[in-house]
Amino acid sequence: MSAVATQALAEGALGAALLHIERADLAAARPLLQEAVAGGVSTGSNASLYHGAPALEFVLGRAGRIDSEVQAGVDRVVAARLAAARRRRLARHLPTLAEFDLIRGLTGLGVLLLARPGPAPLLEDILSHLVSLACPVEADGRMLPGWWSPDSPTHEVDVPDGHGNNGIAHGIAGPLSLLSLAARRGIRVDGQSSAITTFATWLEQFGSSYWITLDQLTTGEPAQVPSLRPSWCYGDLGIARALQLAALALGDPARAQKAEDIALAALTDAERLDRVSDASLCHGWAGILTVTTALAADSAAPGQYTTSIQHARRQLAAGINDLPKPGFLEGAAGAQLALDGSNATGWTRALLIH
Repeated sequence: MSAVATQALAEGALGAALLHIERADLAAARPLLQEAVAGGVSTGSNASLYHGAPALEFVLGRAGRIDSEVQAGVDRVVAARLAAARRRRLARHLPTLAEFDLIRGLTGLGVLLLARPGPAPLLEDILSHLVSLACPVEADGRMLPGWWSPDSPTHEVDVPDGHGNNGIAHGIAGPLSLLSLAARRGIRVDGQSSAITTFATWLEQFGSSYWITLDQLTTGEPAQVPSLRPSWCYGDLGIARALQLAALALGDPARAQKAEDIALAALTDAERLDRVSDASLCHGWAGILTVTTALAADSAAPGQYTTSIQHARRQLAAGINDLPKPGFLEGAAGAQLALDGSNATGWTRALLIH
C-alpha cells in the first residue's frame, strides 16, 4: 500500500488504527501506525485532518500520545493554509471547498487544534477565517455567500456558476459545527455568534438540498428534489446535528427544536431511509446511528430517538460484513466503531458531531 493511502484517515491504516485505540488495544494499533508512517508523513498542500501529519496527530491523540515533532509539522501546515486563504481573500477570489471544508480544509484542521489538550493559538486564526465566510462577496456583479465555491460538488456534477455546499463533510455545515463546538467550550472570536446565526439560517432555508446552485439562490428557494438519503456527510441528519450544536452555542431553544424536527422527519421517512444503501459511517447506517445518538444526548426528550437508534443499530449489524473496504469512513473499522457504541477516545470528533 502506498504512503499516500496509508496516511489517509478515511481509508488507510490510520483509520483502521482508530478502532483498536478505542478498544484500548494499542498492541494491535501499533503495526498500523508504523505502516502509516513508513513512507514519511505528509506536511504538504494535501495535508489535512484526513491525510498526513494532521491525521497522524489526531489518531495519536486518541491514544493519549503527543508527538511534538508531528505537532510542529501540523502547525506549519495550518500556517501555510491560513496564508493561502488570506491571499485568496485579498485577490477577491471565491474559496474552493478544499480551503475550508472538514475533509481537506481549515475546518478539519480546526477540529484537530480544538482536540489538543493544551493551548492552540492558531485555532483562533482558523475560527476568524471561518467567521469571515459569513460576509457576502461580490463575484461577476453578483452578491454571493462568502462560502460560495467555484468548484463542482462532485466529479459527476458540473455547476458552471459555482454552488453553495451544505454538507458537513464538504460544505458550510462543517464550519458551523466547529464554530459552535468552540463556542460551547468558551473559545470565541469577534463575529462568531453572528456567523453561527448566518450559517444556521442558511441551512434552515436551504439544507434540504445537498447544495444550492446560482439559479436556486436567485429564486431564494431550493429546487424540488427527490427524497434524499439522510446521512452524516450530506443530508438532513448531519445538518440537523450542526443546527442543534448551533442552537446550543446560541442558547436558542426554538432553533434546537427546529433542528430536532428536521432530524426526526428524516429518521421516520421510510422513503428516505430506503435510500441508505450500506453500513458505512460516511453515508450509511453507522453514520446514522452515531449522529442520532449524539442528537439524543443533547435533546430535552432523548426518548424520541430510541426507536430510530434501535433500527439503525439492527441495520448496521446486518450490513457491516458486506462492506468491501477496511477503513474508517466507508469501511468496516468505522462501522465497527459505531456498532461498539463507545467514544472514550473522542474519535467522533473526526465527524464534527462532538
